[in-house]
Amino acid sequence: MTARWVLAVDSGGSGLRTALADASNPARADSVESREPVRTGDGGIDAGHLQAQLLPMARTLLDRAGGGTVSAVAIGAAGMATLGDRLRAELPTALAESLGVRRLALAADAVTAYAGALGQRPGAVVAAGTGMIAMGTDLTAWHRADGWGHLLGDCGGGAWIGRAGLEAALRAHDGRRGGSAALLARMQSVFGPAQEMPGILYPRPDRPAVLASFAPEVGRCAAQGDAVSASILAGAARHIAEAAEAVCPSAAEAPGGCEVALTGGLFKLGDPLLVPLRSELSGQLPHARPVPAAGDPLAGAVLIAAALATDSLRLPRHPTLLHVPTEQGS
Repeated sequence: MTARWVLAVDSGGSGLRTALADASNPARADSVESREPVRTGDGGIDAGHLQAQLLPMARTLLDRAGGGTVSAVAIGAAGMATLGDRLRAELPTALAESLGVRRLALAADAVTAYAGALGQRPGAVVAAGTGMIAMGTDLTAWHRADGWGHLLGDCGGGAWIGRAGLEAALRAHDGRRGGSAALLARMQSVFGPAQEMPGILYPRPDRPAVLASFAPEVGRCAAQGDAVSASILAGAARHIAEAAEAVCPSAAEAPGGCEVALTGGLFKLGDPLLVPLRSELSGQLPHARPVPAAGDPLAGAVLIAAALATDSLRLPRHPTLLHVPTEQGS
């Protein structure tokens, strides 16, 4: 029996990952990756640059699979909701011409993170790394909380934690209340003297990532008994639970309890964050049922592509969060 190939893409700040799977068995996928992030310019995400990377990767995967055609593609991209106009305008025709694709889904990375974690079940997913966003659905509509970036939100995410830790370090340096000598020592070890911090941080175009790089130091100090660090992580846990509560289907919409999954690198901080987070989730979402995330955003893109190919996509369409421009028969 000829395989019904589907192609999945996860585009983010660290590069581009592409996977090929049989729609009848999406759990088994072959993948390749590029460390070059897709460019973003004045017109949003650069559709031409994405295609220039994706097409060779797709051909490599098809060659390794023994050839064939692609019946559906799902692309999940950071910034898709706000910067994806060019992708939505250009990719349907471009992929139809280059790969013969007749079914395409363009999704925000938070949606592919949701699909990877919970599949096509109602619930809520918190995706947290440098930033933080919560997505929830009752399968009729999407609900989003936070994800507004490190200047306006992403409360409880890695950049938020790192910035709070650096502030506490500088408070200790100044002799102000709320400072942490432990965090000051770690800041000086990682970045250098306190007086040089503005020059180190402010000119950097990747400030959120630099801030987030200090979050593990906050976690380590909290694990070693530093009360200020523990308080920062308790605050992060409160913010994360608030976002989850805002998007979680109600008890009436999810009579068996709202499933809540956590995904993303931030949760590798472990117990210093997870212990207060479990307490906050229990208090703020008494009807929630924490569950482990089944997979990552690339697995979510594979699931969406396979569902498109088999006419079984139940996740709600949305003009920017989950855009399905064409669903022609294969």
